[in-house]
Amino acid sequence: MLAFALRRLFAALPTLFVLLTLAFFMMRAAPGGPFDSERSLPPQIEAALRSEYQLDAPLWRQYLNYVEAVLHGDLGPSFQYEGYRVSELIAAGLPVSLALGVCALLLALLVGGAIGVLAARRPGSVLDHLLMNLALLGVSVPNYVVAPLLILLFAIVLGCLPAGGWRHRDYADMVLPVVALALPQIAYIARLLRASLIDALAMPYLRTARAKGLPEHLLIFRHALRPALLPVISHLGPATAGLMTGSVVVEQIFGIPGLGRYFVQAALNRDYTLVLGVVLLYGALILAFNFVVDLLYGALDPRLRRT
Repeated sequence: MLAFALRRLFAALPTLFVLLTLAFFMMRAAPGGPFDSERSLPPQIEAALRSEYQLDAPLWRQYLNYVEAVLHGDLGPSFQYEGYRVSELIAAGLPVSLALGVCALLLALLVGGAIGVLAARRPGSVLDHLLMNLALLGVSVPNYVVAPLLILLFAIVLGCLPAGGWRHRDYADMVLPVVALALPQIAYIARLLRASLIDALAMPYLRTARAKGLPEHLLIFRHALRPALLPVISHLGPATAGLMTGSVVVEQIFGIPGLGRYFVQAALNRDYTLVLGVVLLYGALILAFNFVVDLLYGALDPRLRRT
């Protein structure tokens, strides 16, 4: 198992390096710069700023300097948030996004898993069609439609929940953003689990167990659910990273000071270092969660450890 884990870990490192390289050069290729504004700066001041942030160096030199800094754990200063390092901004926004992401993930697993099991127990029934049509709706409707509808219903019409904002330890502020983040994942998990559970229940040894009188709940939760979880776990790798780092749309709509809002503002302002820092963090989280998924795959199906 250790050799399997090390192979997966070492395979992820080149991917992270390629991601850093592509993000660096794509940001530099985009039109505009971090100090462009409606009112042009005097040439002396602009030259001084470019020198301060090493933007006057050749592109290859900027790249090497940035890679060296990252290897030493320094993501550089923010170009737009004066006096702040990128690591400080990420440290400020990441806990908020993590809180939303963890709650949304737990809600998606509980509700989506329950819907998937209910639908798989009676495939083709009225309940199955109803639940899967609702799941299809959840997959099809994007966050930027769902979030305003939730605000309209629960904040404006019913007046039972706040429309946005983020107050410390006020859990009511989390309800609507968490639901908006979780709804698409509920739909995906429900559909994936239903399909894989139906396939698992059709396996010969489970049909034999059912014929011998094994109760349905034991058949599902003791025998069928373990192999049926493999597609769901595979989906949860990138999905978890996306939830943990915050949804750009949801955080913008609800006015939440998470990592997603920093990313949007940094992209609009051409804040190179902040965009690269968030992209690097997001890529590292995707690789980390995919690594965890690989370990879970190896635990659930020992045959995969040899690949």
